[in-house]
Amino acid sequence: MTTSFAERDGWIWLDGALVKWPAANTHVLTHALHYGSSVFEGERVYGGRIFKHELHARRLVQSARLLDFQIPLSLAELDAAARESVKANGIDFGYVRTLAWRGPEVTGIATAGSKIHVAIACWPWASYWSPERKLAGLRLEVARWRRPSPDTAPTASKASGLYMIASLAKDQANRSGYDDALMLDYRGLVAEATGANICFLRGRELHTPQPDCFLDGITRQVVEEIAARRGFSIHRRAIELSELPDFEEAFLCGTAAEIGPIASISEVKFRITDAARQLMEDFTAVTQAASE
Repeated sequence: MTTSFAERDGWIWLDGALVKWPAANTHVLTHALHYGSSVFEGERVYGGRIFKHELHARRLVQSARLLDFQIPLSLAELDAAARESVKANGIDFGYVRTLAWRGPEVTGIATAGSKIHVAIACWPWASYWSPERKLAGLRLEVARWRRPSPDTAPTASKASGLYMIASLAKDQANRSGYDDALMLDYRGLVAEATGANICFLRGRELHTPQPDCFLDGITRQVVEEIAARRGFSIHRRAIELSELPDFEEAFLCGTAAEIGPIASISEVKFRITDAARQLMEDFTAVTQAASE
């Protein structure tokens, strides 16, 4: 494997056709590169099949609408292109990244006249965290950056620009010896990690922040369904940072992250018990069933 994603072997679906991986380029004056006018989706492949693809595709289209542009492909065309990319690269278990962006046809704040481009790349990716890291539990710090108010940014969109503060928070956490960072929202309430939602367990209750200024993760929705089948009551609500010591367990969940148990958030410690392990096993069973 090369050190750069630009130098990999394989194929990327770009604006209607598969092109060799190194040739999937855009110009340095691309509008999205300068002004963040792009949206994306990350999806998992299990057994050669894309998990919950229709939900991801619909969210991509909605994200673009929130950024005031339209994906130039139907849902059926997006599905066909993603499947073509997975097949061309021989992906059995891996990751799919779909990106839509404004191109270099115009340069400046105004977007009129820009063309919408779409690319789909995929690659093998077994796990975001190693089994040893999951077994030990993740260590998080509280980020200095906060998720913005929905009246200051299109927070319901999976817009690339909204991840700038996530990168800053993740990098700082890693430099400080942590695995990730817990981000609060503009009110100081618990929001999410840098690239995944967060859930807490207390007895037979699952608590998770109300997603009113960040994404309502597709994986989190699956986890809530699994937990409900296991007899957990589901509570989507405002969660204060001061409440963290009241919870027994915590975990992250997301497409890339899947489910990752948390050992600590700053000074607050959590246990990793059979409850979290059962949810992880159930999630694996769901993804395996989807691949059959």
